[in-house]
Amino acid sequence: MPRARTFAYVGALGRAVRLATRPGGPSLGERASALPRMVHAVRSGQYRGTSLGKLALVAAGTAYVVSPVDLLPEGVLGVLGLADDAMVLGWVATTLVEETERFLTWEAEQGRGPQDPPTVPSDVVD
Repeated sequence: MPRARTFAYVGALGRAVRLATRPGGPSLGERASALPRMVHAVRSGQYRGTSLGKLALVAAGTAYVVSPVDLLPEGVLGVLGLADDAMVLGWVATTLVEETERFLTWEAEQGRGPQDPPTVPSDVVD
C-alpha cells in the first residue's frame, strides 16, 4: 500500500475513533440500533445519505472478517495473515461510524428516531 494511502487510511480511522468516542455522542448501542432503521430508510428512499451498495459492502466486509476463508490465511502466514483482516475490519468500523453519524444527524433533523411514538392517523383518534 503506498505511503500516502496508508496515512489517509490511518487518518480516517483516527477520525472515526474520535467521532465514536466523543463526549455526548451516540453510544455504540445507539449506533447499532440505528443500523436497521438506516437500512430501511435507504431501501424506502427516505434517506439518501448512503447507498444500498455501500451497506452491502459493509456487510460483505463483516462476513469476510468472521469467515474462516481468507485471502491471506493466518495459519500459513501468521501475523502477516492478520493484515488483510485488520484492514477490512478498520474500513468496516470507520464506515459504520461515519455512516451512522450522518444517519443519526439526519434522523434528528427530520424529527425521527427510536424515541418517536408510532404515528396514528387523526381519523382513528377519538
